Amino acid sequence: GVQDSKNLTDTRARDLAAQVAAAFPNEVVTIMPRRYNELFARMRTVNRMLAWAHARAIEEVLAKTPAATLAVADQFGDESLIQDALERRGTTVRLVQMHRGERDPAVAAASLLARAEFLSRLDQLGRKAGMRLPKGAGAQVDAAGRALVAHRGGDVLDEVAKRHFRNTGRVLAG
Repeated sequence: GVQDSKNLTDTRARDLAAQVAAAFPNEVVTIMPRRYNELFARMRTVNRMLAWAHARAIEEVLAKTPAATLAVADQFGDESLIQDALERRGTTVRLVQMHRGERDPAVAAASLLARAEFLSRLDQLGRKAGMRLPKGAGAQVDAAGRALVAHRGGDVLDEVAKRHFRNTGRVLAG
């Protein structure tokens, strides 16, 4: 049942992620909104941030499986991004990157783990905010953002939103 997590319901993704986490060494690098905004201000590109996070996760999994010689990742930007991030961290492993990497079961499993963590953290942020925070980038996200800002002020977006996204601009614009 492991496949691209975008093709699964939230419940199914969470169930499969729990099975994957129990069966295989893994690591999920979580970047909450406040930290994401700080890193984006410093790195200025999402792809560099993703490469840094991928390198950290690969390094942690390699520490749990020292005999591993290969890492497989989805290619989301220039191939050198993850490789350079690994090398900066002193990690040497053969790295294979591919577009639509979820075709590979290991990448699909990682996608499931990341999605389950995202869903869990989104629920956590919603509880902290006192309202359900919708996924995505559509009108429902803008409406929730406006309601949250009306209730808690614009600074609350530092805790729950990626400040450079268009949704944040629309929410703050009214």
